[in-house]
Amino acid sequence: MTKAVILARGLGTRMRRADASVPLDADQAAAADRGIKGMIPIGRPFLDYALSALADAGFTDVCLVIGPEHHAVRDYYEGPGRPARMRVHFAVQSRPLGTADAVLAAEGFAGGDRFLVCNADNFYPVQVLTALRQLNEPGLAGFDREGLVRRGNITADRISRFALLTTSPDGLLVDIVEKPDATTASAFGPHARVSMNCWVFGPGIFPACRLVTPSLRGELEIQDAVRLSMARLGERYRVVPVEEGVLDLSSRSDIAQVAGRLAAVDPRP
Repeated sequence: MTKAVILARGLGTRMRRADASVPLDADQAAAADRGIKGMIPIGRPFLDYALSALADAGFTDVCLVIGPEHHAVRDYYEGPGRPARMRVHFAVQSRPLGTADAVLAAEGFAGGDRFLVCNADNFYPVQVLTALRQLNEPGLAGFDREGLVRRGNITADRISRFALLTTSPDGLLVDIVEKPDATTASAFGPHARVSMNCWVFGPGIFPACRLVTPSLRGELEIQDAVRLSMARLGERYRVVPVEEGVLDLSSRSDIAQVAGRLAAVDPRP
């Protein structure tokens, strides 16, 4: 498997929210105002670091799912930011209908192969991406909740925003518990497995993406497509246990900390 899809179409609602207490330089503020999190400069655009990690992990072709208005992303990666170690492709998601619809936009790029899917606003460790690339079946990274807090920039109070995973004794995904309440989260324990939206899919995900209906948030969610593919289409997903952290660029307050963590990294996509 050498193909990866990066979901870069999101509206960046939290990132757009102005916060006078968070100092940003002019370029960072401009990118944050547009909500294009992957293009926020921290020396280089944040996406350069993500692409470099994918190249280090052995991925050779990456598809950026963008909106029709995201000319800055296409202009950069087809121009001065063209990667040297991988080929960058584009898929356009016409409207921000949700992550399942974004994955469906990349169907032509996938071409019947297995492929990785990840977020444009997360920096995943190379070893995690490598382990997923080596999977010979659909699956996802299951991050240790305590490890995310200890090794990444996600605080304990923010963990509740992320989905928890239940797995079978043989390591297969059983269910995804989104935004668990305090009682449920406590029952899972400090080492619960957390989804950071880093998946390996085969072509079987696309029929599920077509069948999924809007969630309570009014979006076509990839988690719901996964559940549907398991319940109705017979798909199985291997949960790869991960003890590493993730750098999450969700809001303006994350920018300085992420920049500090990546200061010693020389991205070479």
